[in-house]
Amino acid sequence: MHSPVNDKLQSLIYFEKSPNTSIYIQIAQQIINAIQRGYLTEGTALPGTRKFSTLLSINRNTAVAVYEELASQGWVDVIPNKGTFVLKPEKKTAAIKGTLQGLEKLKTYPETAGFPFQSSFHLASTEEFSIHKYVINDGKPDLRLHPTHQFSKWYSASMKRASLISKWNQTQDESYTTFSKELCNYLNATRGFHIKANNIVSTRSTEMSLYIVSQLLIKENDVVLVGDLSPYKSNMIFQQAGANIITIPVDAHGMDVDFIEKNFTKNSIRCVYVCAHRQYPTTVTLSAERRLKLLQLAKVYGFAIIEDDFDYDFQFDGSAMVPMASADGHGVVIYLGRLGQSFFPNFQIGFVVAPENIIQEAKNYLQILDKQGDLIQKQILTELIHEGEIHRLIKKNITVYKQRRDYLCSCLETHFKAHATWQVPEGGLAVWLHFEPRISLVKLAEKTKTHNLFLPKTILYQNKKICAIRFGFGHLNEAEIESVVRILRASFDAVVQETI
Repeated sequence: MHSPVNDKLQSLIYFEKSPNTSIYIQIAQQIINAIQRGYLTEGTALPGTRKFSTLLSINRNTAVAVYEELASQGWVDVIPNKGTFVLKPEKKTAAIKGTLQGLEKLKTYPETAGFPFQSSFHLASTEEFSIHKYVINDGKPDLRLHPTHQFSKWYSASMKRASLISKWNQTQDESYTTFSKELCNYLNATRGFHIKANNIVSTRSTEMSLYIVSQLLIKENDVVLVGDLSPYKSNMIFQQAGANIITIPVDAHGMDVDFIEKNFTKNSIRCVYVCAHRQYPTTVTLSAERRLKLLQLAKVYGFAIIEDDFDYDFQFDGSAMVPMASADGHGVVIYLGRLGQSFFPNFQIGFVVAPENIIQEAKNYLQILDKQGDLIQKQILTELIHEGEIHRLIKKNITVYKQRRDYLCSCLETHFKAHATWQVPEGGLAVWLHFEPRISLVKLAEKTKTHNLFLPKTILYQNKKICAIRFGFGHLNEAEIESVVRILRASFDAVVQETI
């Protein structure tokens, strides 16, 4: 005889084979929905797994998985030798009653706090939202180049590793993980280091790395030297730490190190922040002569060097100059890097290379901020480094980015030859474009918006001497580069015409 419950289940449950959701999950979700709507009341006996599998034409193991899923969420009670019965999960949250405080009248959540707190001016967001078709950023990779299916396979394989559970359940960090050792070997091979696992710590990003380092080094009013043009995010971090930021000139050979010797005395500087490989935003490289002198000054004057090497992997012409940290024999350099820019953002990491006592202190801060990190990410990166896959992906993407750099410079030659200057960068994903005649970059950004091109404020650099943008091209293909340069030229002409 047909049971009313069986009839209901047959009429209510529908499923299909899907790569996204397992059949047992689909069935369980629909039974939960039926319980919530009152179609299956509390105490209702569900058919046995054999009957249930026949009823829905599914494998019995699938039927067992459905009931286990429902039981794990508290929707059914499985009683041995008796059957499976519907439950109504208890309401865990009790309503707060307090008529004297007027709580019953609250219909919305408060917009402002009812207590004072310290807001941070320095950490105000610089993000700008845009719905425009084209955007110029400061030099980010193209996510379309990433092999989506390959990443999903790596992620799935890592999730199935039996060792992953033990790592998640680990109460204390291992001395030196396999990931740390592989990362250490990779940096020694690619950047000329001679470091060990106790000289490195990984973080979520270079910004997190710099934040931790700033907490270690900087006290209120400590002097931090940066280039007169430098990354806005690093300046925000230094200001939040209470630093007294002083800018020093940057020319075609990078930061003017002689300026330090002429204008400062011993023990008056806490640290110098420098992007030696490619100065941000101008893309110029700090010369070998200035690197050596900066290392000597750090030893004599007693300051630390924070070397930010944010895009070392993107070297197109010749060989990349090895980091200053690789020639540091006195422990004066803290090296910040990034790994995985040829991967999805979730696969990218930051890292700090420094003397062991600095790394140990950094790990103490990391214990508070991000104790375990992303274990799956580390597992994948470990295997990609060990198997050499990371080198293949980097080389493959570099070929594409070099072509895009050359095409951008060709378009600039066509449309801006008489109106702007630029140097073809040996690497990196941005070009420093300096306009002549000087115009209002704010007005330029307003004009480009009317042509569906967005220029964020963070790429605009303008003062008495400079009128330039950091033109990030990595995320644009050749057709998009052509369109963007044409729009930029038309907007440039419109602004020039208005100023005449």
